[in-house]
Amino acid sequence: MSILNPLDPLLKIYSDTESVRSSSGTPIADRVVTDIFAYTEKLTQRVVLREDCLQNSWQDKIDKIVISRVFGYPLMLLLLGAVFWLTIAGANVPSAMIASVLFAFQDVLTHWFQLVQAPAWLHGVLVLGMYRTLAWVTAVMLPPMAIFFPLFTLMEDLGYLPRVAFNLDNMFKKANACGKQCLTMCMGFGCNAAGVVAARIIDSPRERLIAILTNNFVPCNGRFPTLIAIASIFMASTLFLSQSLLAAGMITLLVLLGVAFTFVVSWALSKTILKGEPSSLVLELPPYRLPKVGAVFYRSLIDRTIFVLRRALVVAAPAGALTWILANVYIGDVSVIASIAGVLDPIAKAIGLDGFILMAFILGLPANEIVVPILLMSYLATGQLTEFDSLFELKKVLLANGWTWLTAFNTMLFALLHWPCATTLLSMYKETGSKKWTFMGFMIPTVIAFSVCFIIAQVAYLLGLV
Repeated sequence: MSILNPLDPLLKIYSDTESVRSSSGTPIADRVVTDIFAYTEKLTQRVVLREDCLQNSWQDKIDKIVISRVFGYPLMLLLLGAVFWLTIAGANVPSAMIASVLFAFQDVLTHWFQLVQAPAWLHGVLVLGMYRTLAWVTAVMLPPMAIFFPLFTLMEDLGYLPRVAFNLDNMFKKANACGKQCLTMCMGFGCNAAGVVAARIIDSPRERLIAILTNNFVPCNGRFPTLIAIASIFMASTLFLSQSLLAAGMITLLVLLGVAFTFVVSWALSKTILKGEPSSLVLELPPYRLPKVGAVFYRSLIDRTIFVLRRALVVAAPAGALTWILANVYIGDVSVIASIAGVLDPIAKAIGLDGFILMAFILGLPANEIVVPILLMSYLATGQLTEFDSLFELKKVLLANGWTWLTAFNTMLFALLHWPCATTLLSMYKETGSKKWTFMGFMIPTVIAFSVCFIIAQVAYLLGLV
Protein backbone atom coordinates (compact mmCIF):
# COMPACT_ATOMS: atom_id res chain seq x y z
CA MET A 1 0.00 0.00 0.00
CA SER A 2 1.50 3.32 -1.03
CA ILE A 3 0.96 6.70 0.64
CA LEU A 4 0.18 9.58 -1.69
CA ASN A 5 2.19 12.76 -1.19
CA PRO A 6 0.21 15.91 -2.08
CA LEU A 7 3.45 17.47 -3.38
CA ASP A 8 4.13 14.60 -5.82
CA PRO A 9 2.97 16.67 -8.81
CA LEU A 10 5.47 19.38 -7.92
CA LEU A 11 8.27 16.90 -7.36
CA LYS A 12 7.64 15.46 -10.81
CA ILE A 13 7.64 18.90 -12.36
CA TYR A 14 11.03 19.79 -10.85
CA SER A 15 12.71 16.47 -11.52
CA ASP A 16 14.22 17.95 -14.66
CA THR A 17 16.15 21.02 -13.47
CA GLU A 18 17.56 21.99 -16.85
CA SER A 19 14.14 22.28 -18.45
CA VAL A 20 12.99 24.64 -15.70
CA ARG A 21 16.03 26.86 -16.11
CA SER A 22 15.54 27.12 -19.84
CA SER A 23 11.85 27.97 -19.63
CA SER A 24 12.20 30.91 -17.25
CA GLY A 25 14.79 33.45 -16.23
CA THR A 26 13.90 33.24 -12.55
CA PRO A 27 16.06 31.08 -10.26
CA ILE A 28 14.77 27.56 -9.78
CA ALA A 29 14.70 27.99 -5.99
CA ASP A 30 12.27 30.87 -6.31
CA ARG A 31 10.03 28.92 -8.66
CA VAL A 32 10.02 25.90 -6.35
CA VAL A 33 9.05 27.99 -3.33
CA THR A 34 6.43 29.99 -5.25
CA ASP A 35 4.76 26.93 -6.72
CA ILE A 36 4.83 25.01 -3.43
CA PHE A 37 3.00 27.86 -1.73
CA ALA A 38 0.60 28.23 -4.65
CA TYR A 39 -0.17 24.51 -4.56
CA THR A 40 -0.58 24.63 -0.77
CA GLU A 41 -2.95 27.58 -1.09
CA LYS A 42 -5.00 25.67 -3.64
CA LEU A 43 -5.30 22.69 -1.26
CA THR A 44 -6.19 25.02 1.62
CA GLN A 45 -9.01 26.64 -0.35
CA ARG A 46 -10.60 23.20 -0.85
CA VAL A 47 -10.78 22.25 2.82
CA VAL A 48 -10.72 25.49 4.84
CA LEU A 49 -13.65 27.86 5.17
CA ARG A 50 -12.99 31.49 6.01
CA GLU A 51 -15.45 34.14 7.00
CA ASP A 52 -15.35 37.27 4.87
CA CYS A 53 -14.64 39.47 7.90
CA LEU A 54 -11.39 37.63 8.58
CA GLN A 55 -10.04 38.28 5.10
CA ASN A 56 -10.51 42.01 5.62
CA SER A 57 -9.20 42.14 9.16
CA TRP A 58 -7.48 45.17 10.63
CA GLN A 59 -4.11 43.42 10.31
CA ASP A 60 -4.57 43.01 6.58
CA LYS A 61 -5.44 46.68 6.28
CA ILE A 62 -2.28 47.67 8.15
CA ASP A 63 -0.17 45.39 5.97
CA LYS A 64 -1.55 47.04 2.84
CA ILE A 65 0.23 50.18 4.05
CA VAL A 66 3.28 48.77 5.82
CA ILE A 67 4.46 46.49 2.99
CA SER A 68 3.11 48.48 0.07
CA ARG A 69 5.42 49.76 -2.66
CA VAL A 70 4.19 53.32 -2.13
CA PHE A 71 4.15 53.71 1.65
CA GLY A 72 6.49 50.96 2.84
CA TYR A 73 9.82 52.75 2.34
CA PRO A 74 8.70 56.23 3.56
CA LEU A 75 7.29 54.60 6.68
CA MET A 76 10.58 52.83 7.34
CA LEU A 77 12.50 56.11 7.02
CA LEU A 78 10.03 57.90 9.27
CA LEU A 79 10.30 55.26 11.98
CA LEU A 80 14.09 55.19 11.63
CA GLY A 81 14.30 58.96 12.08
CA ALA A 82 11.90 58.81 15.05
CA VAL A 83 13.98 56.13 16.77
CA PHE A 84 17.16 58.17 16.29
CA TRP A 85 15.49 61.34 17.55
CA LEU A 86 14.15 59.62 20.66
CA THR A 87 17.57 58.07 21.27
CA ILE A 88 19.46 61.35 20.82
CA ALA A 89 17.03 63.58 22.69
CA GLY A 90 16.33 61.11 25.47
CA ALA A 91 19.95 60.19 26.19
CA ASN A 92 21.27 63.69 26.92
CA VAL A 93 20.00 64.10 30.49
CA PRO A 94 20.71 60.58 31.82
CA SER A 95 24.11 60.62 30.12
CA ALA A 96 25.02 63.86 31.90
CA MET A 97 23.78 62.47 35.23
CA ILE A 98 25.79 59.25 34.90
CA ALA A 99 28.88 61.21 33.86
CA SER A 100 28.62 63.52 36.87
CA VAL A 101 28.36 60.57 39.28
CA LEU A 102 31.19 58.57 37.71
CA PHE A 103 33.53 61.53 37.32
CA ALA A 104 32.80 62.60 40.91
CA PHE A 105 33.91 59.15 42.05
CA GLN A 106 37.20 59.86 40.28
CA ASP A 107 37.93 62.43 43.00
CA VAL A 108 37.29 59.75 45.62
CA LEU A 109 39.74 57.41 43.89
CA THR A 110 42.30 60.18 43.71
CA HIS A 111 41.92 60.79 47.43
CA TRP A 112 42.48 57.08 48.15
CA PHE A 113 45.62 57.04 46.00
CA GLN A 114 46.93 60.05 47.92
CA LEU A 115 46.24 58.35 51.25
CA VAL A 116 48.39 55.35 50.32
CA GLN A 117 50.97 57.68 48.71
CA ALA A 118 50.79 55.88 45.37
CA PRO A 119 53.19 57.05 42.64
CA ALA A 120 51.85 59.76 40.33
CA TRP A 121 52.34 57.59 37.26
CA LEU A 122 50.27 54.76 38.79
CA HIS A 123 47.46 57.21 39.61
CA GLY A 124 47.65 58.54 36.05
CA VAL A 125 47.47 55.14 34.37
CA LEU A 126 44.75 53.65 36.58
CA VAL A 127 42.58 56.68 37.38
CA LEU A 128 43.14 59.40 34.77
CA GLY A 129 43.63 56.84 32.01
CA MET A 130 41.80 53.58 32.66
CA TYR A 131 39.00 54.61 35.05
CA ARG A 132 38.20 57.88 33.28
CA THR A 133 37.94 56.05 29.96
CA LEU A 134 35.60 53.46 31.49
CA ALA A 135 33.50 56.26 33.00
CA TRP A 136 33.31 58.08 29.66
CA VAL A 137 32.35 54.97 27.71
CA THR A 138 29.69 54.03 30.27
CA ALA A 139 28.16 57.52 30.34
CA VAL A 140 28.16 57.76 26.54
CA MET A 141 27.00 54.24 25.68
CA LEU A 142 24.58 53.20 28.41
CA PRO A 143 21.75 55.79 28.01
CA PRO A 144 21.48 55.56 24.18
CA MET A 145 21.56 51.76 24.27
CA ALA A 146 18.99 51.71 27.09
CA ILE A 147 16.68 53.71 24.79
CA PHE A 148 17.53 52.26 21.38
CA PHE A 149 17.43 48.55 22.24
CA PRO A 150 13.96 48.66 23.90
CA LEU A 151 12.59 50.58 20.88
CA PHE A 152 14.17 48.02 18.56
CA THR A 153 12.79 45.15 20.65
CA LEU A 154 9.32 46.71 20.68
CA MET A 155 9.27 46.83 16.87
CA GLU A 156 10.51 43.25 16.85
CA ASP A 157 7.77 42.06 19.24
CA LEU A 158 5.09 44.03 17.41
CA GLY A 159 5.94 42.10 14.26
CA TYR A 160 7.26 45.08 12.27
CA LEU A 161 10.88 43.99 11.68
CA PRO A 162 9.91 40.94 9.58
CA ARG A 163 7.95 43.36 7.39
CA VAL A 164 11.06 45.51 7.02
CA ALA A 165 12.90 42.40 5.84
CA PHE A 166 10.04 41.72 3.42
CA ASN A 167 10.31 45.25 1.98
CA LEU A 168 14.09 45.08 1.56
CA ASP A 169 14.27 41.47 0.36
CA ASN A 170 14.11 42.47 -3.30
CA MET A 171 16.96 44.97 -2.91
CA PHE A 172 19.15 42.44 -1.12
CA LYS A 173 18.31 39.86 -3.75
CA LYS A 174 19.51 42.27 -6.46
CA ALA A 175 22.75 42.45 -4.52
CA ASN A 176 22.86 38.62 -4.54
CA ALA A 177 22.37 38.58 -0.77
CA CYS A 178 19.66 37.35 1.59
CA GLY A 179 16.72 39.38 2.86
CA LYS A 180 17.49 38.27 6.43
CA GLN A 181 20.59 40.47 6.20
CA CYS A 182 18.22 43.37 6.84
CA LEU A 183 17.63 42.09 10.37
CA THR A 184 21.36 41.75 11.08
CA MET A 185 21.85 45.24 9.67
CA CYS A 186 19.24 46.61 12.09
CA MET A 187 21.05 44.95 14.98
CA GLY A 188 24.21 46.74 13.86
CA PHE A 189 22.67 50.09 14.75
CA GLY A 190 22.96 49.12 18.39
CA CYS A 191 26.29 47.30 18.10
CA ASN A 192 28.08 45.92 15.04
CA ALA A 193 29.32 43.02 17.16
CA ALA A 194 25.70 42.11 17.91
CA GLY A 195 24.91 42.41 14.19
CA VAL A 196 27.75 40.03 13.37
CA VAL A 197 26.48 37.47 15.89
CA ALA A 198 22.91 37.92 14.58
CA ALA A 199 24.10 36.71 11.14
CA ARG A 200 23.59 33.19 12.50
CA ILE A 201 19.95 33.46 11.37
CA ILE A 202 21.15 33.28 7.73
CA ASP A 203 21.31 29.66 6.61
CA SER A 204 23.61 30.08 3.60
CA PRO A 205 27.32 30.23 4.63
CA ARG A 206 28.08 32.51 1.66
CA GLU A 207 25.33 34.99 2.47
CA ARG A 208 26.10 34.81 6.18
CA LEU A 209 29.69 35.82 5.40
CA ILE A 210 28.50 38.73 3.24
CA ALA A 211 26.32 39.94 6.12
CA ILE A 212 29.26 39.70 8.54
CA LEU A 213 31.68 41.57 6.24
CA THR A 214 29.24 44.41 5.49
CA ASN A 215 27.61 44.95 8.89
CA ASN A 216 30.18 47.62 9.75
CA PHE A 217 28.66 50.06 7.23
CA VAL A 218 25.75 50.87 9.54
CA PRO A 219 26.85 53.19 12.37
CA CYS A 220 26.83 51.52 15.77
CA ASN A 221 26.02 53.06 19.11
CA GLY A 222 29.72 53.78 19.66
CA ARG A 223 29.99 55.95 16.55
CA PHE A 224 26.83 57.94 17.23
CA PRO A 225 28.53 60.35 19.72
CA THR A 226 31.10 61.41 17.11
CA LEU A 227 28.50 61.74 14.35
CA ILE A 228 25.99 63.55 16.56
CA ALA A 229 28.50 66.05 17.94
CA ILE A 230 29.92 67.00 14.54
CA ALA A 231 26.50 67.07 12.85
CA SER A 232 25.14 69.31 15.59
CA ILE A 233 27.91 71.93 15.60
CA PHE A 234 28.94 72.03 11.93
CA MET A 235 26.19 70.69 9.66
CA ALA A 236 23.05 71.68 11.56
CA SER A 237 23.02 75.47 11.33
CA THR A 238 19.28 76.00 10.77
CA LEU A 239 17.72 77.79 13.72
CA PHE A 240 14.03 76.94 13.43
CA LEU A 241 14.45 73.28 14.30
CA SER A 242 15.75 71.85 17.54
CA GLN A 243 19.30 70.58 17.69
CA SER A 244 18.16 67.00 18.32
CA LEU A 245 15.89 67.03 15.24
CA LEU A 246 18.66 68.41 13.04
CA ALA A 247 21.13 65.87 14.36
CA ALA A 248 18.60 63.07 13.84
CA GLY A 249 18.02 64.18 10.24
CA MET A 250 21.74 64.27 9.49
CA ILE A 251 22.31 60.89 11.13
CA THR A 252 19.41 59.44 9.11
CA LEU A 253 21.07 60.62 5.88
CA LEU A 254 24.35 59.08 6.96
CA VAL A 255 22.57 55.83 7.79
CA LEU A 256 21.05 55.77 4.30
CA LEU A 257 24.55 56.28 2.87
CA GLY A 258 25.79 53.38 4.99
CA VAL A 259 22.93 51.20 3.77
CA ALA A 260 23.80 52.12 0.18
CA PHE A 261 27.39 51.01 0.77
CA THR A 262 26.03 47.79 2.29
CA PHE A 263 24.17 47.00 -0.93
CA VAL A 264 27.08 47.97 -3.20
CA VAL A 265 29.71 46.00 -1.26
CA SER A 266 27.37 43.00 -0.90
CA TRP A 267 26.87 43.00 -4.67
CA ALA A 268 30.62 43.35 -5.30
CA LEU A 269 31.46 40.48 -2.95
CA SER A 270 28.81 38.24 -4.53
CA LYS A 271 30.31 38.90 -7.96
CA THR A 272 33.94 38.32 -6.95
CA ILE A 273 35.24 36.36 -3.97
CA LEU A 274 31.83 35.16 -2.75
CA LYS A 275 30.08 34.20 -5.97
CA GLY A 276 26.75 32.43 -5.81
CA GLU A 277 23.02 32.62 -6.32
CA PRO A 278 20.91 34.35 -3.64
CA SER A 279 18.82 32.00 -1.56
CA SER A 280 15.07 32.43 -1.41
CA LEU A 281 13.68 34.14 1.65
CA VAL A 282 10.65 32.16 2.78
CA LEU A 283 9.19 34.55 5.32
CA GLU A 284 5.82 34.05 6.96
CA LEU A 285 4.76 37.42 8.29
CA PRO A 286 3.78 37.00 11.95
CA PRO A 287 0.56 38.57 13.22
CA TYR A 288 0.70 41.89 15.01
CA ARG A 289 0.64 41.39 18.76
CA LEU A 290 1.09 43.32 21.96
CA PRO A 291 4.68 43.14 23.26
CA LYS A 292 5.36 41.33 26.51
CA VAL A 293 6.87 43.84 28.92
CA GLY A 294 9.00 41.30 30.77
CA ALA A 295 10.45 39.84 27.58
CA VAL A 296 11.16 43.29 26.15
CA PHE A 297 12.90 44.37 29.35
CA TYR A 298 15.06 41.27 29.57
CA ARG A 299 16.07 41.04 25.90
CA SER A 300 16.73 44.76 25.46
CA LEU A 301 18.37 45.74 28.73
CA ILE A 302 19.87 42.53 30.11
CA ASP A 303 20.60 40.39 27.07
CA ARG A 304 21.63 43.24 24.73
CA THR A 305 22.51 46.47 26.55
CA ILE A 306 24.49 44.97 29.44
CA PHE A 307 26.11 42.38 27.18
CA VAL A 308 27.33 44.96 24.67
CA LEU A 309 28.42 47.41 27.38
CA ARG A 310 30.44 44.74 29.17
CA ARG A 311 32.33 43.82 26.00
CA ALA A 312 33.01 47.50 25.25
CA LEU A 313 34.39 48.12 28.74
CA VAL A 314 36.73 45.15 28.50
CA VAL A 315 38.51 46.63 25.47
CA ALA A 316 38.20 50.30 26.53
CA ALA A 317 40.11 49.91 29.81
CA PRO A 318 43.52 49.08 28.32
CA ALA A 319 42.96 51.71 25.61
CA GLY A 320 42.55 54.40 28.25
CA ALA A 321 45.74 53.36 30.02
CA LEU A 322 47.69 53.34 26.74
CA THR A 323 46.34 56.76 25.77
CA TRP A 324 47.44 58.30 29.07
CA ILE A 325 50.92 56.80 28.70
CA LEU A 326 51.33 58.11 25.15
CA ALA A 327 50.14 61.59 26.19
CA ASN A 328 52.48 61.80 29.18
CA VAL A 329 55.69 60.28 27.84
CA TYR A 330 57.80 62.93 26.11
CA ILE A 331 60.53 62.76 23.50
CA GLY A 332 62.31 66.04 24.03
CA ASP A 333 59.60 68.68 24.33
CA VAL A 334 56.99 66.71 22.36
CA SER A 335 54.75 63.96 23.71
CA VAL A 336 54.64 60.60 22.00
CA ILE A 337 51.02 61.18 21.02
CA ALA A 338 51.96 64.47 19.30
CA SER A 339 54.89 62.79 17.55
CA ILE A 340 52.63 60.08 16.18
CA ALA A 341 50.17 62.72 14.97
CA GLY A 342 53.00 64.48 13.15
CA VAL A 343 53.95 61.30 11.30
CA LEU A 344 50.31 60.65 10.32
CA ASP A 345 49.62 64.26 9.28
CA PRO A 346 50.59 63.98 5.55
CA ILE A 347 48.37 60.93 5.07
CA ALA A 348 45.54 62.55 7.04
CA LYS A 349 45.76 65.81 5.04
CA ALA A 350 45.35 63.83 1.82
CA ILE A 351 41.96 62.57 3.01
CA GLY A 352 40.78 65.89 4.45
CA LEU A 353 41.64 65.22 8.11
CA ASP A 354 44.68 65.96 10.27
CA GLY A 355 47.17 63.77 12.11
CA PHE A 356 45.41 64.09 15.47
CA ILE A 357 42.05 62.99 14.01
CA LEU A 358 43.54 59.95 12.30
CA MET A 359 45.49 59.05 15.44
CA ALA A 360 42.31 59.33 17.52
CA PHE A 361 40.56 56.85 15.22
CA ILE A 362 43.53 54.48 15.46
CA LEU A 363 43.67 54.69 19.27
CA GLY A 364 39.88 54.33 19.28
CA LEU A 365 40.11 50.87 17.73
CA PRO A 366 39.20 49.17 21.04
CA ALA A 367 36.05 51.30 21.39
CA ASN A 368 34.72 53.99 19.04
CA GLU A 369 33.27 55.93 21.99
CA ILE A 370 36.69 57.28 22.99
CA VAL A 371 37.58 58.85 19.61
CA VAL A 372 36.29 62.35 20.48
CA PRO A 373 37.75 62.52 24.01
CA ILE A 374 41.14 61.28 22.75
CA LEU A 375 41.04 63.94 20.04
CA LEU A 376 40.26 66.67 22.56
CA MET A 377 42.96 65.45 24.91
CA SER A 378 45.45 65.62 22.05
CA TYR A 379 44.42 69.12 20.96
CA LEU A 380 44.48 70.51 24.50
CA ALA A 381 47.54 68.51 25.61
CA THR A 382 45.88 67.82 28.98
CA GLY A 383 47.23 64.30 29.34
CA GLN A 384 43.82 62.92 30.25
CA LEU A 385 40.39 62.47 28.67
CA THR A 386 38.52 65.76 28.62
CA GLU A 387 34.83 66.52 28.97
CA PHE A 388 32.92 69.67 27.95
CA ASP A 389 29.78 71.29 29.29
CA SER A 390 28.46 72.32 25.86
CA LEU A 391 28.97 71.67 22.17
CA PHE A 392 29.80 75.36 21.73
CA GLU A 393 33.01 74.86 23.73
CA LEU A 394 33.83 71.82 21.59
CA LYS A 395 33.33 73.84 18.40
CA LYS A 396 35.70 76.57 19.60
CA VAL A 397 38.44 74.01 20.25
CA LEU A 398 38.00 72.38 16.84
CA LEU A 399 37.97 75.69 14.95
CA ALA A 400 41.07 76.82 16.83
CA ASN A 401 42.84 73.71 15.53
CA GLY A 402 42.07 74.45 11.88
CA TRP A 403 38.82 72.60 11.30
CA THR A 404 36.86 73.52 8.15
CA TRP A 405 33.65 72.21 6.60
CA LEU A 406 35.78 69.62 4.77
CA THR A 407 37.38 68.44 8.02
CA ALA A 408 33.97 68.04 9.63
CA PHE A 409 32.37 66.36 6.61
CA ASN A 410 35.20 63.89 6.01
CA THR A 411 35.50 63.12 9.73
CA MET A 412 31.83 62.11 9.69
CA LEU A 413 32.34 60.00 6.57
CA PHE A 414 35.43 58.36 8.01
CA ALA A 415 33.60 57.65 11.27
CA LEU A 416 30.79 56.02 9.26
CA LEU A 417 32.95 53.90 6.95
CA HIS A 418 36.18 53.10 8.80
CA TRP A 419 37.37 49.82 10.29
CA PRO A 420 35.33 47.90 12.88
CA CYS A 421 36.14 48.19 16.58
CA ALA A 422 38.08 45.47 18.37
CA THR A 423 34.90 43.95 19.82
CA THR A 424 33.40 43.56 16.35
CA LEU A 425 36.63 42.11 14.94
CA LEU A 426 36.71 39.60 17.79
CA SER A 427 33.09 38.66 17.03
CA MET A 428 33.99 38.25 13.35
CA TYR A 429 36.77 35.85 14.26
CA LYS A 430 34.55 33.84 16.60
CA GLU A 431 31.74 33.60 14.04
CA THR A 432 33.91 32.77 10.99
CA GLY A 433 36.74 30.92 12.74
CA SER A 434 39.04 32.44 10.12
CA LYS A 435 41.82 35.02 10.42
CA LYS A 436 41.56 35.61 6.67
CA TRP A 437 37.91 36.69 6.74
CA THR A 438 38.48 38.73 9.90
CA PHE A 439 41.30 40.55 8.07
CA MET A 440 38.97 41.10 5.12
CA GLY A 441 36.37 42.50 7.52
CA PHE A 442 38.98 45.03 8.61
CA MET A 443 40.43 45.90 5.19
CA ILE A 444 37.23 46.32 3.16
CA PRO A 445 35.79 49.27 5.14
CA THR A 446 39.28 50.72 5.70
CA VAL A 447 40.05 50.89 1.97
CA ILE A 448 36.59 52.30 1.23
CA ALA A 449 36.87 54.96 3.98
CA PHE A 450 40.28 56.16 2.76
CA SER A 451 39.21 56.08 -0.91
CA VAL A 452 35.96 58.02 -0.43
CA CYS A 453 37.56 60.68 1.81
CA PHE A 454 40.56 60.99 -0.54
CA ILE A 455 38.35 61.61 -3.58
CA ILE A 456 36.22 64.21 -1.78
CA ALA A 457 39.28 65.98 -0.31
CA GLN A 458 41.16 66.12 -3.60
CA VAL A 459 38.12 67.46 -5.47
CA ALA A 460 37.67 70.13 -2.79
CA TYR A 461 41.36 71.08 -2.96
CA LEU A 462 41.29 71.14 -6.76
CA LEU A 463 38.25 73.40 -6.91
CA GLY A 464 39.58 75.68 -4.19
CA LEU A 465 36.61 75.08 -1.88
CA VAL A 466 38.79 75.09 1.26
